[in-house]
This record gives sequence, C-alpha cells and structure tokens, in this order.
Amino acid sequence: MRRLLVAGSVLFALAGLVGARPPDAGPLPLRLADTGGGRQLITAVAAGTGSTTGTVTWWSLRAGRWVAEGSAPARFGANGLAEGAAREQGTSTTPTGLFGLPYAFGVRAAWPGLRYPYRQVTEDSWWCQDNDSRAYNRWTEPRPADCRAGESEHLITYRTQYARALVVGFNYDRPVRGRGAGIFLHVNGRGATAGCVSVPAAAMDRILAWADPARRPHIAIGTRSGPTAITRY
Repeated sequence: MRRLLVAGSVLFALAGLVGARPPDAGPLPLRLADTGGGRQLITAVAAGTGSTTGTVTWWSLRAGRWVAEGSAPARFGANGLAEGAAREQGTSTTPTGLFGLPYAFGVRAAWPGLRYPYRQVTEDSWWCQDNDSRAYNRWTEPRPADCRAGESEHLITYRTQYARALVVGFNYDRPVRGRGAGIFLHVNGRGATAGCVSVPAAAMDRILAWADPARRPHIAIGTRSGPTAITRY
C-alpha cells in the first residue's frame, strides 16, 4: 500500500510539472507586440545584437492563422543590430523595429505579374543620405544639388546587392537627421551589410513574387531576446 501511495505521489508531481509548462506559443508573428495590421509579414531574427547573421522568414495570414511561406539565411550590419529608435547613422548597424515596405526597386527589370510597386535603377538613381539635404533618406533622380555624392549611394554601383530590393521604412515617414538612411532588404553581397538586411538572390526573388501591397506587408527586425527582442515590436 505504501508503494502505491509513493508511486501515486510521484505521478501526481510529474503531472504538476507537465501542467506547469507554458502552452505552445504558436508561430512567431503571434508573439510579436504588433504585426502592422496587414496579412503579410517578414521577420528578420538574429541571435543577439552582436550577430551579423540570422534568418529571414516570410509569413501570410490565412484564415486567421500565420503560415510560414519560406525562409532564408540572412545577413545584418557589420556591427550587428541596434535599437532603431536610438540608432546613429554611419554605425553599420541594422535598426531593430517594425517597419513598412514602401516599394521595391532594382537594377534588373521587373518581371510581368510583379504586384509590388517597382522602380527601375538607372544611371541617374541615387539614395540621398546627406543630412543637410532636403532629399534626406529619399530616392532622387537625378541627384539634387544640395545632396552631396559623397554622402549618398549611387544605386547602380551596387549591381549585385540592388539587383532586387525592398525599401525598409526605417526613419522614412518623418526622417530624423543623423538616425540613418538607405535601409533595404536586398541581395547578398560579399559579407555583412552596412546596416541593411540581405538574403540570397533566389530568396529575394521569392519574397518579391510573394509580396502583395494589398496585403500590407511589414518587416520586423530584432533579436531572439533582450531589449531588442523581435517580440517587443
């Protein structure tokens, strides 16, 4: 009888431990503070703020459930990631946060059936990063006189990286001078980025084929845990 009581106590204790386990949290978008209110979401997750690599996953909301449509290895800034609200320009860090995706662009031409707004890069295409310019953190074509070439990106120079790209809406709607400009989701170069998120070329094409402006896609960038955890955004 004593053995039965002991066995019963052990089973009861084990049952209590099982019951104490947190329920399945579900897919990552469910754990985010905000997804932007749309039905498409890209997540870019790094292990920590010092990481230069991680994973990009793109998700669709279907019948009330977030479904992963694909994923790819990602690269981040050469100096890791930094809180987007406090990031400083020129630090080679990828800003964390939740951002819109205003439009796509590329050195390569758009293909028939592409749904996302797409701008073709030409010899006159620049992204102004000059803090003293009225065109700060904007595509310019041609480059205006108040936007210094040395403080901007001549987009066609980056034929590999900008073969296809999506503009990340970091510091975009109301640009704060010195916060940073020209943050994109683009094709991999030789290594870590200057602050963008990059993926293999095939993945970039898949993302653009999936992206639908009618479904209001956003991108969430963050770390697995800590102050810059992606779940905070």
